[in-house]
Amino acid sequence: MAAKKYFSSTRIAMIALFSALAAVLYIFNFAMPFAFPGFLEFRFSDVPVLIGTFALGPVSGCVIVVMMVLIKLVCVSTSTMFVGDAADILVGFALVIPVGLIYQRHRTFRGALAGLVTGSLISTALAVLLNRFALVPAYVYLMFGGSWQPILGMMTPLFPDCTQENFYSIYLWASVLPFNVLRCLVASLITLPVYKHISRAINRLNAKLTPKKRASKASERYSTALIIVGFALAVLVLVFFAVLHYMLTQ
Repeated sequence: MAAKKYFSSTRIAMIALFSALAAVLYIFNFAMPFAFPGFLEFRFSDVPVLIGTFALGPVSGCVIVVMMVLIKLVCVSTSTMFVGDAADILVGFALVIPVGLIYQRHRTFRGALAGLVTGSLISTALAVLLNRFALVPAYVYLMFGGSWQPILGMMTPLFPDCTQENFYSIYLWASVLPFNVLRCLVASLITLPVYKHISRAINRLNAKLTPKKRASKASERYSTALIIVGFALAVLVLVFFAVLHYMLTQ
């Protein structure tokens, strides 16, 4: 019964809705070259991801993050050989899991605020670590053939003294850290005033759509299996078209 309740048609529909909204905002990003290097692109996709997490829980929040990235890959492919996209999923997990877990235990404004602060700190810390030990090395050796000049060329307009020797000390603390703090702060400030209203609307909708008559256990298991299989197929289809799009655009 718990599985059936969790994998309800309303929840699946809401996950799809929040994933689509997040994907649109994820695609339409913009740079802030006056403050950060051009390859750090700001986006508001964290807002529907966070609202979905508050309304549906941390597992659904993680699903929304994955679906958001997959939809983006199908629509516009990747410019980072999937490295940046994988990092966005991990950073997204680091944000929504603490938010969802804390809010599940403390469903108050203070609980939501504590979750957002904790998630923001963990997500920002992970972003710094990923850039230091995974993203920048991958970009340099996979995309630039081992040359540091392209990435240094994107840094020098803001930091003229940036060299390979001092790159990490400048990039991590003057770009990655404040950029991710700003990203999480903006998303949190937009999410806090509206999450409660949307959660209540989803609960009311779920109450209206939930059948009053209890289905048999066999019927519940069958429905749950269909939903899980359908979701798995949807993910596989998105992965297939994302890889296909990438191969066709190379």
